[in-house]
Amino acid sequence: MRVIAGSARSLPLKTPSGLEVRPTTDRIKETLFNMLAPYIPGSRFLDLFSGSGAIGIEALSRGAASAVFVEKDPRALSCIRENLAFTHLSDRGEVIAADVFDALRKLSSFPGEPFTVVFMDPPYRKDLEKDVLLSMKDLPYVTRDTVFIAEAALDTDLSWIPDSGYFLMKQKKYKTNQHLWLRKN
Repeated sequence: MRVIAGSARSLPLKTPSGLEVRPTTDRIKETLFNMLAPYIPGSRFLDLFSGSGAIGIEALSRGAASAVFVEKDPRALSCIRENLAFTHLSDRGEVIAADVFDALRKLSSFPGEPFTVVFMDPPYRKDLEKDVLLSMKDLPYVTRDTVFIAEAALDTDLSWIPDSGYFLMKQKKYKTNQHLWLRKN
């Protein structure tokens, strides 16, 4: 796995070992960031369930002003910190070692600009996409302009979206997973 483009282009990234982490492939990451291109320059990026930090690091490499990485696994946290240091992007990345829901509450107490992009790649088939989005709906650091992207299994139930306070902007399907693009109503 490597950084695809930007200031850290072609630099390899470490990934934690084990089956709990599913690194986004370079091909899917490239497709995602081609679609995200208008939102990235100068953005504030939130990477939830960060794993190796590859998505947030890609955003920083491509010109995001800052990125917050949220992860609770100690091995993954170590990878994120090492990857930020190796890519020389540590000064623009903040790592929060916590459960996502605890981190979202903590972020509410820190003043700052709203996030431009919120990316999440939670464990599949646990309805965490829904739970996270519902818990973020009224938080001060997300607005109607914030773009939410959830990586999910292809068979994820999306019937909850119309009644959630969000609408589905785009849905990009791949062989085994998909990216859901949402915004607040």
